[in-house]
Amino acid sequence: MMRRASLLALLPLLASACGGQEPTKAEIDAARARVEQAVRAATQARSALELLGVLPVYECGEPRRTFVGRASESVQAQVACVTVTTETVDATTDAVVLAFSEGGCSARGHDISGPASFHYSGGEERMALSADLQELKVDGKALQALVGYGTCGDESSAWVRAEGALPGQDGHTFRVDGRVAKRDGLPLIGGTELRLDGTGALSSPAGTDTLTLTGVLYELGGLAPKEGEVLVESAEGGRVKATFRPGLWRAGKMELVIDDGEPVTVPIVH
Repeated sequence: MMRRASLLALLPLLASACGGQEPTKAEIDAARARVEQAVRAATQARSALELLGVLPVYECGEPRRTFVGRASESVQAQVACVTVTTETVDATTDAVVLAFSEGGCSARGHDISGPASFHYSGGEERMALSADLQELKVDGKALQALVGYGTCGDESSAWVRAEGALPGQDGHTFRVDGRVAKRDGLPLIGGTELRLDGTGALSSPAGTDTLTLTGVLYELGGLAPKEGEVLVESAEGGRVKATFRPGLWRAGKMELVIDDGEPVTVPIVH
């Protein structure tokens, strides 16, 4: 009996040594708040990348100015509430300038207003697009993002740099540097899903957390990731890892791991 009691007394110590402590409610709430901020930052980057799909992706071998003219006609045919103009910037660059009307212009699953400029540089063997979306409002919030892609040649990938005030969080800012690589059989931009990888930072009066996004998959216009991993490393040295999986996503949940603790399943953040 004494031997059994001694073994039972050791169990909490063994669990602690293995790092298997289940987090407290306070720890879970704090971790969810950090993940919520990270997802809001990722959503800014995701929304900017989705808006690249307003214009068709350049097809290799087509003269640049021919493509720019076709692209402007395409967006006007798809989005009735946008005004489109084209400009010759220099010998190697042409621009498509979009002006989305105020008060309910819908495109790519979002309500959009304001101007955006798309600059196409290069030629038939290599084309680079850079778009300034910093003056756009998407779903009522400033987008605060630069975005673009490179296509033809050895690699096709899209990139985004989003930075500014974190929506809904006074005194908090964010930065995300993200990339989307072309996947076999799927479009680079313009499809119904988008997989984002990247790094970034979340800053507040308490300090700066670092952010890592790995394989974060969104459906077009979705409010939260469908799969992937969001890692937040706090200024104080703590770690929160949120894992998204389709099965959990359908149930409105995600998995959290706080430091080296046990995984817990919690309602998904939006």
